[in-house]
Amino acid sequence: RPARSLQQNVNKFCEKTQNFLIQKMYQTASFLALLFSSGGAFLPSSFPPLRSRHQTHSFTGQKISNPKCAHWSSIDARSSRTPDISMKVINVGIIGAGRIGLVHLEALSSCPDAKPLIISNPTVAKAQAAAEKYNIPNFTESADDVINHPDVDAVWICSPSSFHAQQIKACAEKGKHVFCEKPIATDMVETIEAINTCAAANVKLMTALQRRFDPNFARVKKAIVDNEVGEVVQIKLCSRDPSPPPFQYVKGGGGIFCDMAIHDLDMSRFLMGSEPKRILAVGSCHIDKSIEVLPGAEAYDTATIIVEYENGKTATIDVCRQAPYGYDQRAEALGTKGMIQTDNMYPNTARMYLEHFTGNADMPFDFFMSRYKEAYIQETLAFCHALANDLPSPCSGEDGLMALIMAIAAGISAEENRWVDFREIPEVKACTDPLHCELIDPIEFALEGEHNYNIVDRLKREFNSILDGNFLR
Repeated sequence: RPARSLQQNVNKFCEKTQNFLIQKMYQTASFLALLFSSGGAFLPSSFPPLRSRHQTHSFTGQKISNPKCAHWSSIDARSSRTPDISMKVINVGIIGAGRIGLVHLEALSSCPDAKPLIISNPTVAKAQAAAEKYNIPNFTESADDVINHPDVDAVWICSPSSFHAQQIKACAEKGKHVFCEKPIATDMVETIEAINTCAAANVKLMTALQRRFDPNFARVKKAIVDNEVGEVVQIKLCSRDPSPPPFQYVKGGGGIFCDMAIHDLDMSRFLMGSEPKRILAVGSCHIDKSIEVLPGAEAYDTATIIVEYENGKTATIDVCRQAPYGYDQRAEALGTKGMIQTDNMYPNTARMYLEHFTGNADMPFDFFMSRYKEAYIQETLAFCHALANDLPSPCSGEDGLMALIMAIAAGISAEENRWVDFREIPEVKACTDPLHCELIDPIEFALEGEHNYNIVDRLKREFNSILDGNFLR
């Protein structure tokens, strides 16, 4: 009975507050109309729901949840960053205060339902600096302190790649939900073990494939889902960086398919809404000749990929490590009723008209954190929304695993100059204990006849070539 009485008081509080503010808005609008002698004020018949970053109960000081006067708007290309009234505060711990950790901290600061409580970094001065900048009450050098913090609901893992699987498992064992930068692990077996551990512990695992939440790509997906362009015929994706990365970044990074095209491979699957059947890739080096000494796909700075999906449709992807005009990220979907495509993102919409030039006054964004700033915010909002409402993770561990497998298969295709059927890729067989898995090859011809190499060992070598920190984009 006391709980019910409190909820009724909360409902009345929300409704009275909303009615009071609406009344004040009308009074203010009327006053301004008179002040400027406009001859009449344009007053809408109804105002949209009020949005508040921090609405609290007047006695308890806790954030309130009232289904009658608060709701989450769906997150799409047109949605606001700020939800109505928070349904629940998600206490967050952050592991890693490097570049990508700060990106996610900035995104968390835009999410009214997320409250960072603690951040860790081996160089504790970085954790302290981040804590001071973002008003986080606790900082530490130990990731275990974050995972074991009794008040933390979810952990953002932004550490080097080699620590991801271990930290995911530790979070799951403590009942913490997980937001993990890609990859989940640098080994296929560890990847599936981490996914299974989260499932067994009934905690949510999200893979940070932020392009799915970019407003431009989200609008393309919406056009496909809503049948605006009809049935999809083809998908095209373009991804070009402003300048090539340093040699040391490329070395050991798994190659252009793993450290760059993995985003486009995931996006092609996301837009197509079907599972990949086979893949063909071609790679070459035209920009940075110094990387030609590196093995396999690491020697490529330019590549083209064709993915055939189970629905019979194809996606074409071209990637290059250099575009002197800026960060080039575009998508196109051709359908039976029309076509939708995205343009690049610019710092502003100003255009210049001169005797010998007409076009954008400035170049496109030249850094991925600027280009995808809104995407990082939207993926954070989406995961917090899933946590607050007990919904499935908007980008699952399985999505991250599939993107990595597609990237590995593309590397094999480019090196061997042939189509690679995804039936050749060994399955990861989970045992009854989710912490112990094994690789199996379900297709006999993968080890026989014209496929007379051990593709299991091949994939293990490819995974082992991926070094820490190279999946931060």
